[in-house]
Amino acid sequence: MAGSVNKVMLLGNLGQDPLVRTSQEGNKIVQLSIATSDRWKDRNTGEQREKTEWHRVVIFNENLSNIAEKYLKKGNTVFVEGQLQTRKWQDQNGQDKYTTEVVLGRFRGELAMIGSRNDNISMNDDQQSLAQDQSIGEQPGKTDENPPMGGAGDLDDEIPF
Repeated sequence: MAGSVNKVMLLGNLGQDPLVRTSQEGNKIVQLSIATSDRWKDRNTGEQREKTEWHRVVIFNENLSNIAEKYLKKGNTVFVEGQLQTRKWQDQNGQDKYTTEVVLGRFRGELAMIGSRNDNISMNDDQQSLAQDQSIGEQPGKTDENPPMGGAGDLDDEIPF
């Protein structure tokens, strides 16, 4: 294969509050537990069925970690975009164990809260440096290359026909 892609996008609900830890180097690490569900109607019984999958998400990005720590709570609906990584570790008995996680790295990944207006915070790598200094969209003379859909700015666009 000439190239490959390792990209995961999840839209689901938090099963617990974010778990915030600090690495030995002093970097913040946030762990999330996200549930995604598949629903269908059983052909034989006509009953509604549901299957829930749980996903481990680890955030190494400092800015996204701060957002997750400050705003995310159990039950929030979130969108995350990251990469799958499998790590190997040993339990107390010395047995090798493997864990596969969705990782939002230090310079990659996206986190968006989906829900009420008060919960609506979205950060990606392009917006992080801007958000560090001041609120998004309030920097004079700077235009957003990817403006949010459905905003008031969309109404001012001229239609070319």
